[in-house]
Order: sequence, then C-alpha cells, then structure tokens
Amino acid sequence: MNVPIRVAQVVGRMMGGGVEATVMNHYRHVDHDRVQFDFIVQDDSTVVPAEEIESLGGRVFEIPSYKRLPAYMKACERLFRELRPSIVHSHMNSLSVFPLKAAKDADVPVRIAHSHSTSNPREYAKTAMKMVLRPFSRVYPTHYAACSRYTARWLFGDKLAESGKVRIVRNAIEPDRFRFDSETRAAKRDELGVSDNQLVIGQVGRMCFQKNQLFTLVVFSKLLKTRPDAILVLAGDGDIMPQVRQHIGELGLSSSVRVLGVRSDINELYQAFDVLALPSTYEGLGMVAIEAQASGMPVIASDQVPGEAGLIPGLVRFVPLDRPGEWVKALASVQPTPYRPDEQEAIQVAGYDIEESAKQLGDWYMQLAG
Repeated sequence: MNVPIRVAQVVGRMMGGGVEATVMNHYRHVDHDRVQFDFIVQDDSTVVPAEEIESLGGRVFEIPSYKRLPAYMKACERLFRELRPSIVHSHMNSLSVFPLKAAKDADVPVRIAHSHSTSNPREYAKTAMKMVLRPFSRVYPTHYAACSRYTARWLFGDKLAESGKVRIVRNAIEPDRFRFDSETRAAKRDELGVSDNQLVIGQVGRMCFQKNQLFTLVVFSKLLKTRPDAILVLAGDGDIMPQVRQHIGELGLSSSVRVLGVRSDINELYQAFDVLALPSTYEGLGMVAIEAQASGMPVIASDQVPGEAGLIPGLVRFVPLDRPGEWVKALASVQPTPYRPDEQEAIQVAGYDIEESAKQLGDWYMQLAG
C-alpha cells in the first residue's frame, strides 16, 4: 500500500474564517489515500477543528504567533525538519515569506506561496508591513497559488501573474449544502424571531476592519427609517466584537440586530437571509459571496470585492463604500421571498464545485511531489 504524501498547510491564526474554510473544504474532499494534510496553526488560534482533522487522518501542530518572530521561525524550521513534509503550502499571504524561508532552511523541496487577500491603505500598520514584505514573495517559494487573478497580481506582480506560473485554486464549496430550501428558511427565520415579510440582512465574516461591520451598522441605522421592521444578522467573531456591540448600543439598534458569533450552520442561515451584505474594505475574492449565490441570494458588495466574485449575472451588485446612501437604497430594494432559483449548475460551471477542485489540487500535489 502506498503511503500518502504529506502536505504541511501553514494557516496562521485559525479563527473560523474564509481562508481556513477553503483549506478545510479541500481537505475534506481530497483523496486521503494519496494526500494527507498537517495543519500548522498559531497558539493564538480560537477555532481549530482538531477532532475533525484527526478523524480524517491529519495532524495539528501548534507554534508561536508570527508576532513573536524569532520563536516562530525557530519553531517552523524545527517542525519542518521533524515532519519532513513533501510540500509546505503557506496561506499567510505576504507573511508567507517567514514559514517558507524556514521551509527552505529545512530543505523542504516544494514550497507554495498562496495569495488569498490584498490590502487597504487605511489599515496603516498592517498595509505598511505588507508593502515591505511583498518584494520577498518570490524569494522562497518554488511554486505559486492564488484564489483569484486579482490576488495573484497583488502579491506576485503582473508579470508573474500573467506568466501562467500562478495556479488559481478557487474558494470552492459544496454547492448542494447551500441549495435553497423553503422549509429550512421558515425554521431559521422562526429561530431568529422574524416574520415572513420582514427584510433580513445578513453579514457573515470575522469581526475586523477588513469585513467592515461598523459600516454595515451605520448603513442599517439609516435603512430602518424606511424599513423599520428590518433585521440585521451578524455571524462571526473577532477582535472588534466589543466595538460592534458598543456601536449597536450607541445607534439604538439592540432590538433590530442579532449577533450570533461563530456558527456551524451558516449554510442554513443563508436560507433565512434575504440579502447578504459584503462591505469589505479589501478582499481576495469573498467566499461568502460564492456561498450566497449558491443559495440563490442577492449580494450587495463593496467595490473593493473583486469582480470575479460575481459568478451569476444579476445576483451581485457592487456599490462604492463612499456612497452609504446607495447602500441603503440597494438593501432597501430587496423584497423578502420564499422562493429562489436553483443555482447549483451555475456554481459548478464557474468552477467552484469542491469535488472537482479538490481532485485538481490533489493531482497538482502529486505532480509536484514527483
């Protein structure tokens, strides 16, 4: 019996976000007889599905945060020398320079840098660090990957992105999990305490500057003047959760906003929502937009979300963040409906079916490992 190749997946701080969800989706569907994953996670992680990973034959290894860089680098190199993986695949965007240098020092032959995101000038310190590290993004990898052409260009530059050397690994999903179901919609809306005719706006994502929940709250407070019975549902957790809760109180929104925290039933919550808000200040693709479209739900996204996220004509509308009035009008124009079209085929045709994507990823790993 052949021993599967082992790929060390460097995922940084796991918090149940889109990057980790993408890696886990692929891990669930890759052929485990051929490929196994070892997850390298930071010790400040809050959502690590260790039990599921181990049940699939994978392993989880905890290392210090990159913010303690000398300890981080030492731990990475020591771990890579011990594990001797066939491949190290880093999902830390511009920060991948650190684990991939450690991988090179540990003589790992195949080192993949994966670009999942971009930046926003208003996130001053983080963006400054990204700008400093970007020129090193091509120093230590042997291969390159990105979730979209947009993120490939941002991290690796136009020349490399257009050379065909960057593999696009889409943020693929299980389309059938998100298929619209009217009974699930009724049950979830009942759970949320909303009626059939109330407008329910959903936002799913880590509570942080990038996902921009504070902007959503301001827009929602204005929306209530014309749609006073509307409900906003926020799913996710993160560093700005205290600010989000404070803002809800200051704007007098406590009775109209549901803060759910991290949820395992996001696919069912999509059925209850009437529209998804995605006001990101920057975005590599926006996995939640793909999931929402798979459920047939309209999405109002910022103009910082790549156009590649608009898979299904008419479902995604891009609105600039400097026009909050347009956000109010766009959200208010949505009418609750108990029926939605089946968009499974459209998602598959666009290349976002996880079964096919995981097979292609497994084939690539096998090819790289020789």
